[in-house]
Amino acid sequence: MTLFLANKKSLAELEKDLAAEPFNREVASFYRYTPIRDPQSFRDRLYKKWIDLGVLGRIYVAQEGINAQFSVPEHQWQAFLQSLEDEPELQNMDLNRSEAPNNRAFLKLTIKVRSKIVSDGLKEDIFLASTIGTHLDPMSFHEKLSDPQALIVDVRNDYECDIGHFENAFLPDSRTFDKVLSELNEKLQEHKEKDLLLYCTGGIRCEKTSAYLKSKGYQSVFQLKGGIISYLKEMKEKNIAPKFKGSMFVFDGRMAEPSVGEIIGRCIDCGKLHGKHVDCADKACTGLIIQCESCAEKSPAYCPKGCTVRLA
Repeated sequence: MTLFLANKKSLAELEKDLAAEPFNREVASFYRYTPIRDPQSFRDRLYKKWIDLGVLGRIYVAQEGINAQFSVPEHQWQAFLQSLEDEPELQNMDLNRSEAPNNRAFLKLTIKVRSKIVSDGLKEDIFLASTIGTHLDPMSFHEKLSDPQALIVDVRNDYECDIGHFENAFLPDSRTFDKVLSELNEKLQEHKEKDLLLYCTGGIRCEKTSAYLKSKGYQSVFQLKGGIISYLKEMKEKNIAPKFKGSMFVFDGRMAEPSVGEIIGRCIDCGKLHGKHVDCADKACTGLIIQCESCAEKSPAYCPKGCTVRLA
């Protein structure tokens, strides 16, 4: 085990290094469910390659695949793409590219080995038990959103939905993905005959959700290929008004990408429209709360129903 393959700099040092960079960064993400025989060796190999390229980000590796969100110096982008092609498991990868003003998405490179790349709470390998849903490209998904016989289903956590979601979507009340899965199966029973249109940020959670729902008897399950990221990008390129409203939550230092049209989130204290979260003031809690800058200066925010999401 090579524990030295990690960045040990302090937060202040990392922020200073990032602020001093004389170049811009490309921010992107990708995932792939693919067998990785030795996740630790795979992880160490990627770390050695990417630290030399100046890559920053948060990457999870498991025997079931890889889930990556990261930023790359613009001048190293082609070298980074080549590093993917050099790994059989990562060749011909679809990447979702994002916006990151001031390069603030990530401060360091973290690559962790986990039991799963998305924690789902399931004991079985859901992909062995069921097939996934039908992928729809962004334009096909956009058109199907108008189908009165279809039900739009957000498979993200509740706090993500709070600041942005598709119009008329079913929004979960659960804080964690494993709870989202069980909630969807419980509450969508009356809609089993409908076309279910699943969406999430980049597509990774839809893969497991669609397989899970199909294993529970849901027959007509569709999922947005590339997630909200790809959808918003294509709508912008084609100058089409998107049906996703508000801000898109992201799991990095930005907390959210820019709002699409109106802001729909509301500050927990003053009720003012606001499109970004802050961390719960309880340091032992992983909860996120919508709080505007003005209220944050006056007092820290705590989870409204008590701190129920604790660090393991």
